[in-house]
Amino acid sequence: MSTRGDAAGRHVPVLRDRIVDLLAPALEDEGAVAVDATLGMGGHAEALLERCPAARVIGLDRDEQALALAGERLARFGERFVGVHAVYDEVAEVLAAHADGTAAAILFDLGVSSLQLDEPDRGFAYRHDAPLDMRMDQSTGMTAADVLNTYGHGDLARILRTYGEERFAGRIASAILREREKEPFTTSARLVEVLRAAIPAASQRTGGHPAKRTFQALRIEVNAELDVWERAVEAALACLRPGGRIAVLSYHSLEDRITKQAFAAGSRSRTPAGMPVELPEHAAWLRLLTRGAEVPDPQEQVDNPRSASARLRAAERLSPPNGAPR
Repeated sequence: MSTRGDAAGRHVPVLRDRIVDLLAPALEDEGAVAVDATLGMGGHAEALLERCPAARVIGLDRDEQALALAGERLARFGERFVGVHAVYDEVAEVLAAHADGTAAAILFDLGVSSLQLDEPDRGFAYRHDAPLDMRMDQSTGMTAADVLNTYGHGDLARILRTYGEERFAGRIASAILREREKEPFTTSARLVEVLRAAIPAASQRTGGHPAKRTFQALRIEVNAELDVWERAVEAALACLRPGGRIAVLSYHSLEDRITKQAFAAGSRSRTPAGMPVELPEHAAWLRLLTRGAEVPDPQEQVDNPRSASARLRAAERLSPPNGAPR
């Protein structure tokens, strides 16, 4: 367990007040269930429990350390909060076990948490020399070192290009293969050295830290984040009760694209062109609550630099949910 302090002192929830404003109208009934599907250190869950005294919150996280810290933070709410060790694409199973299978509000705060970034031994931060782990759940799965030491050139270049939007993906993949022949990768400092050597100096002067995109790509690959998110958003929408609301914070364009497409599919009519009337099964079953993706205001970005890339989308499930997933 970390000794860096409690969750409240270490975590600044992104767009906390805006998210609570969006979700609170769905949480007025006694016993209404909210799911914080990416609990982290519990900042958003705490705000929901404080603003919505009739509601209870089920918090999911794949990181057992985060669950423990959030549990301490939220203990004062008693039975109104329950923490569950689960990946967020298991939201339907968790709701079936801890509620009636539906939720009035669901929140996803995607990406890497402050806890994971701030713990050097987790290997998420390129500014610390640490074991190349990057697993959000350290009890299972491959590590970033496994990816670096076993993937072929094509697969390495693909994940760097797709998940990291790294334009020097092929060049970096070649450098990684050469270096691992000398000695397998084990720590982040050596990887950063390889990246500094592989990326042209001119690009390093204008493109931010040379390791940023590679570390992002490795993290997404290790945790299968995009595959999990595609499953999770569909499962969550199917679990929303009529009048229920969902909010999603994304930090990567590919995550946000999946969210945008899922919300768009539910918020537009599927009535064929030329039909004189709209059949109930063709009607939209989602109402968008944000115009496009909202971003933190400039002051929040100054106060919490990690919020700078955040994009917020929210929607409400209509009643009756004609044509909605069940």
